[in-house]
Amino acid sequence: MRHTRALLAVPAAFALTAAGAAPAMADSSEGQPGDYSITMDQLNESGASGSAVITLEDNGDLTVKVEASGLVPNQPHAQHIHGNTDQSQDFVCPTPEADADGNGIVDTAEGIPSYGDIHISLTTKGDSTADSALAVDRMPVADAEGNVNYERTFSSDELPEGTAAAVRNLHVVQHGIDPNGNGEYDTDAGASPLDKSLPLEATAPAACGIIEGSSVSDMPDGGVDTGAGPMAESGSDGNVALTAVSIAAGAGLAGAAGVGLYRRRLAAQQ
Repeated sequence: MRHTRALLAVPAAFALTAAGAAPAMADSSEGQPGDYSITMDQLNESGASGSAVITLEDNGDLTVKVEASGLVPNQPHAQHIHGNTDQSQDFVCPTPEADADGNGIVDTAEGIPSYGDIHISLTTKGDSTADSALAVDRMPVADAEGNVNYERTFSSDELPEGTAAAVRNLHVVQHGIDPNGNGEYDTDAGASPLDKSLPLEATAPAACGIIEGSSVSDMPDGGVDTGAGPMAESGSDGNVALTAVSIAAGAGLAGAAGVGLYRRRLAAQQ
């Protein structure tokens, strides 16, 4: 049965902490203008994959391009840049071992210790802060084949402080999975730990990719065409097999109360 309610985010869900995170190993060097590439690998056996390029412009603006496939067709897919600017932790994409409750799905809360807080909400327009983490009316919608093509430039004055310096410590997570293969977000897998009125399928991570130092020649085949510049290729751990739809709750995001209205109906009535 299709989930047709307008869904509201619960601010308390964003007061989660990142206990048990990986040891501090982040590169503390100043981010340099140029292109940083990311390879998106599936989470939760979602079948999603893709590539992304984060371009740090000379003026401090940030352009983000994402090309992904294997997502749930005709559904909104929340996506975010995760990490932090204090570079105190080397963030990674979660492995199946992060599934603390043993239900077979690494949910958003279980992934936070690995991939960290929401740094930027990759909305199509308007606000891009953590307050828009659940603004699916402004998140990209996969086409009928499950593809997402996204591009947006964020001006330097709307970016969190320290973004340029910490660019190498940032990464992308997409959310939204369909484990029962019925082409929609429903409650067959249970409710989201963020809000019991939300289906887990809509908020579970589907794909993740981290930035690593590399060259443009290492961009995966079929990835985003980025041109010249210092590239950073990413790849999540080869073991990663978790879920997609990036409605990530951030560690220490208690101050981001009122995360926003889930104003888009996730599916139509049968």
